[in-house]
Amino acid sequence: MLDITKIRSSIPGCNHHIHFNNAGSSLPDQSVIDAITKYMNEEAIIGGYELMNKHADALEQTYHSIAKMIGAQRNEIALFQSATAAWAAVFNALSFKPGDEVLCSEAEYASNYLNFLRKQKKEGIVIKVVPSDEDGCLDPLLLEEMMNPKVKLIAITHVPSNGGLINPVSEVGAIAKKHNCLYLLDACQAVGQIPIDVKNIDCDFLAVTGRKYLRAPRGTGFLFIKSSVVEEMDPTVLDSYAANWLSKSEYKLEPGAKRFELFETNKSLQLGLGAAVDYYLAQGPKECYLRIRKLAKRLRNGLAEIDGVTCADIGREKCGIVTFRKENWDSNKLKEFLFDKGIYTSTIFPTAALIDAQKRGLKSLVRASVHYFNTEKEVDQLLTVLKSM
Repeated sequence: MLDITKIRSSIPGCNHHIHFNNAGSSLPDQSVIDAITKYMNEEAIIGGYELMNKHADALEQTYHSIAKMIGAQRNEIALFQSATAAWAAVFNALSFKPGDEVLCSEAEYASNYLNFLRKQKKEGIVIKVVPSDEDGCLDPLLLEEMMNPKVKLIAITHVPSNGGLINPVSEVGAIAKKHNCLYLLDACQAVGQIPIDVKNIDCDFLAVTGRKYLRAPRGTGFLFIKSSVVEEMDPTVLDSYAANWLSKSEYKLEPGAKRFELFETNKSLQLGLGAAVDYYLAQGPKECYLRIRKLAKRLRNGLAEIDGVTCADIGREKCGIVTFRKENWDSNKLKEFLFDKGIYTSTIFPTAALIDAQKRGLKSLVRASVHYFNTEKEVDQLLTVLKSM
């Protein structure tokens, strides 16, 4: 059982406003803040290299904590500054030839699809979008029908920017495995919200950010690469941390996911990421997710009772991301109005997930993304403000 009062007492931001922008950038626990500031204060005294060596074990622990959280091995984890950087690093390391097919979902992130388009233009890949079922989820049956020897990669988003949708990632993994096809999953809005086990999903690659539901600092993220495929991967960027220079004409890549990392990283943020992961594990991922879903359901039910407000969420199982619009209100103006009331949300524009937005005729939406530290009272305050407008 989560002790919400205790949890909120160690989140400074809870005393400042109602934070419903957790799918954008969530509020850190004090333990995360302390890990970062303590390290930075000490680094200012003894120097960056010296402190890195002094805290080598603590920095290494971040990898082990991440591996534990997602059911992976330590050597399958590489640290990045964002999910986008992690995703792009592995996508651009794949070799494509003209005619190779990449399959994605209708609710793909803009940054991911832009990379598809770039590969299409430069290397002649073929982008194919797997249609959704009647609930708005990627349809596994149609995915199965689209599989053929030309499919090089399945690359989908677990939890998209808008709509509360959760794609059937384990079913996709089973299909990818059956056809011996690589599977890249963007889980930047899933990890920290939905319990994840990469063995159950059966993905080859998983890209994650720290700043969203993990409640880690901005500028953090990580990449999972399955050990059975990593030795075949050749990163596009190398330095002497990712590879060993053996002779004038020879080098050797580091084993495991380390080959995707570069030497220069922010070590204080690395400790902050580790502290956030440890805190999440201590609370219990299943308990956290149950509470997130409970609060999101309360919000959706309340929105359904307000005249002129339409919820835009889809999917069989919905997560903590709730999107809506209000009649005769520009969504960005509405976000600003709520901000002035001390309720922090975000605006989602069609370009965030253009294929889905165009298919459903969506314009901009207000996104209220709840977290386990939010309260029923905070949800009701948002509903009260919307009713009074």
